[in-house]
Amino acid sequence: MKQTDVIRAALITEKTTVLREAGQILVFQVALHATKVEIKRAVEQLLKTKVESVRTAIMHGKIKRQGRFAGQRPDWKKAYVRLRAGEQVPEFLEGA
Repeated sequence: MKQTDVIRAALITEKTTVLREAGQILVFQVALHATKVEIKRAVEQLLKTKVESVRTAIMHGKIKRQGRFAGQRPDWKKAYVRLRAGEQVPEFLEGA
């Protein structure tokens, strides 16, 4: 799996902004079958920073209805990446 396939997008919400400002934790949406080691390597190569730890969570898709028809959004995976002490948060994420 390529690094650009592992990390899909950076999650920018109020909760992730507080985590990023307080404790140098970045949150990404990643591929569902990506492992913690693959996520760590991808972040280190793409963002040129050192990673201390990676935590992952699988987010289950919501069930949505349209009239009598029901469907489900796809499941997705979220990764909390903690940077090592002294590492800088990438510039493109600082103002978000």
